[in-house]
Amino acid sequence: MLRALFALVAMLVSVPAVAEQAPRGSECLAMSGGPRTTPVSLRSAAAGSDEVAITYGGHSTYFIDTPGGVRVATDYSGAYQIGRLPDVVTMNRAHSTHYTLFPDPRIPHVLHGWRNDGQPAQISEHIGDVLIRNVTTDIRRYFGDTSGIDMIKDGNSIFIFEVAGLCIGHLGHLHVKLNDSHFAAIGRLDILMVPIDGTYTMSLDGISEITKRLRASVVLPMHRFATPLDEFMRKIGQDFEIDRRAERSLRISRETLPSTPTVIILDGV
Repeated sequence: MLRALFALVAMLVSVPAVAEQAPRGSECLAMSGGPRTTPVSLRSAAAGSDEVAITYGGHSTYFIDTPGGVRVATDYSGAYQIGRLPDVVTMNRAHSTHYTLFPDPRIPHVLHGWRNDGQPAQISEHIGDVLIRNVTTDIRRYFGDTSGIDMIKDGNSIFIFEVAGLCIGHLGHLHVKLNDSHFAAIGRLDILMVPIDGTYTMSLDGISEITKRLRASVVLPMHRFATPLDEFMRKIGQDFEIDRRAERSLRISRETLPSTPTVIILDGV
C-alpha cells in the first residue's frame, strides 16, 4: 500500500515537467483556414499582454522584441545592430548580407535557414514566449557557389514567429513563386516582411501577387534598394493603405492590428 502511494506521488510530481516540455502547437496554422477574427481565448490573452516591438535594422534585418523579453533579429549578418544583442538570429545564405558564419558567440540561438547536406532545414523551436518555425523554398545559386546548378533546393527559409497571438512572417531572400503547399505551411500571417527590390529576389509583379494572397494586416517592406514605393503600392492594389512613419520602430498587438491591410514604411526603409 505504501509503495503504491509513493508511486502515485512520483507520477503526479512528474506530470508538470512533461507538460512544460511539450512543444506548443502553431496557432497560425490552426487558424489559417478560418476567418480573420480573433477567438475569445486569444482576445482575453492579448488583453492581458504587452505589445510586440518591431524595429527596422537595415537591408532585410528586423528586430522583434517580444513581451517576454526575447529579442529576435531576422536575416542577421551582424552588420546592423540597434540596441542590445539579440537572443535569437535567423539567417539565409543567398548572400553574405543575409547571414554570417561567425556570429557573436554571446548569441544563444543561431538558426540557419538552410542545411549543408542537401536536406531542408526543419525548425520549430519554442524560445521563451515565441515559437519560431520555417518553410523552405528554392533559391538561385549564390555568388561563389561552383556546384554548377542553377537552383539550390530548399536553400531559403521563410521564417514565421508566433508571439502574443500574432503571426509574423519574414520571406527572406525569396526567388520563387509560392505554391499552395507553401501557403498552407505558412498559415495565417498578421504581419509580413517582404523584399521589394524587384531584381535580386523576385520581380515586383511576383512579390506583389504573394503579398496580396497572404493578405496580412501589416506589410513591412525590406530589401528595397531604389525601388519606388509608389510602384509597389500600385501593384498590390487599392486594398492596401500606406502608412509612412518617421520612426524606425513600431509597437503592435493583436488588438491594435489595422482593420484594413496596411503597408507601414518605417524610417530607413
